[in-house]
Amino acid sequence: MSKRVLVVDDEKLIVKGIRFSLEQEGMEVDSAYDGEEAVQKAKDHKYDIILLDLMLPNMDGLEVCQQIRGFSNVPIVMLTAKGEDMDKILGLEYGADDYITKPFNILEVKARIKAIMRRAGSENEEKEKAKTLQVGNLRMDCEGRRVFNGDKEINLTAKEFDVLELLVTNPNKVYSRENLLNIVWGYEYPGDVRTVDVHIRRLREKIEANPSEPKYVHTKWGVGYYFQA
Repeated sequence: MSKRVLVVDDEKLIVKGIRFSLEQEGMEVDSAYDGEEAVQKAKDHKYDIILLDLMLPNMDGLEVCQQIRGFSNVPIVMLTAKGEDMDKILGLEYGADDYITKPFNILEVKARIKAIMRRAGSENEEKEKAKTLQVGNLRMDCEGRRVFNGDKEINLTAKEFDVLELLVTNPNKVYSRENLLNIVWGYEYPGDVRTVDVHIRRLREKIEANPSEPKYVHTKWGVGYYFQA
């Protein structure tokens, strides 16, 4: 089946260019030109990936990203004309999986999309059926990609789940931030290790009773992070 992409940008020429290029790759492309339309389309349809501009009318890209994260773990790539690192990190704070800075080369956009989809596809193939991991009150359904704390389901983003699954399946093994970045995001990912710190902090806020005194995800100072079984 062809992959379905939602492109969200108020600049119609950019949308048109991305649409043309992705359709040449056999992808099905929908478009939205403001934040409210983007959220509605994400609710109404199932997408394999969303390209989301940061600066949008009615609702900016960060708010759109945050709202979509309330009901979907679809991979989201932020498109931003701003080059400052804090803007990129802020996008990841709101649940984005990746970012591309404008002006961009359409070949880079296609390569990034394919890499994300390829990782998602290979991850799915490697999952063992009905694989469930249980540590204390924390339970991971690796096939359904769901996490529970007791009877309460925890809503994790795709990358938060990937980080947690890697740590849980390798208890007490310390991963440096560089290792986590390479394994979870891939060697071609252009971001830096602060991306890992942001995701670890968000993960702790969601799964730990007291994030400042974690029970599960620990820091080995000067080395990296590990999961204590």
